[in-house]
Amino acid sequence: MTMRVRPEMPTAENSHNFSVATGSTTPVGTTLENLKAAVCGETGASAKYAAFAAAAEEQGYTQIARLFRATSDAEQIHIGLEANLVKKAEPDYKRPAAPEATPEAIDLNLIAAAQGEIYETSDMYPAFIQKAQEEGDAAAVMVFTRAKLAESVHAERYLEAYNNVDAEDDGEEYYLCPFCGYIHKGSDFEKCPICFAPKDKFKAY
Repeated sequence: MTMRVRPEMPTAENSHNFSVATGSTTPVGTTLENLKAAVCGETGASAKYAAFAAAAEEQGYTQIARLFRATSDAEQIHIGLEANLVKKAEPDYKRPAAPEATPEAIDLNLIAAAQGEIYETSDMYPAFIQKAQEEGDAAAVMVFTRAKLAESVHAERYLEAYNNVDAEDDGEEYYLCPFCGYIHKGSDFEKCPICFAPKDKFKAY
């Protein structure tokens, strides 16, 4: 499955998959506080996926290793976008250090990664978007929106890899959009369905 390109770029206003999860446990502060929280969360995710990539490579899961590397880099894109907004308000802001991550079995790593992405796309980012809308912070709404949409695709990629962990590597590459963190599997696309960046800007893994 792939995310289809819509006639207009998806936004929080023209989309119907931005509801905050029922029983949300996401602590919501000001948009500035939420940006900092997002940077912390994405920093941990990026480090975790990098560790999972190394473990997958060691265990002979080459394609899964490439997926983990692509998503680790995707989270770095989100970190950069969010941290830049924080620095506009607090020029002396320092990004948090990445925590250490301990890989488990390949299937557990994939499920843990998928669960983290599902939380972000269905709970954390929708809650942060709602607050940014209330505060009239259009820049934060856009950054959170693009991250939210990318995370749902990351979860899909992880679940596909989980379901096919014992199947032969299909040889397809992963392509990362350098502007929003969307990941496409295979070369059958023309542009990013989230930010409309052209295919020739993507990085292959």
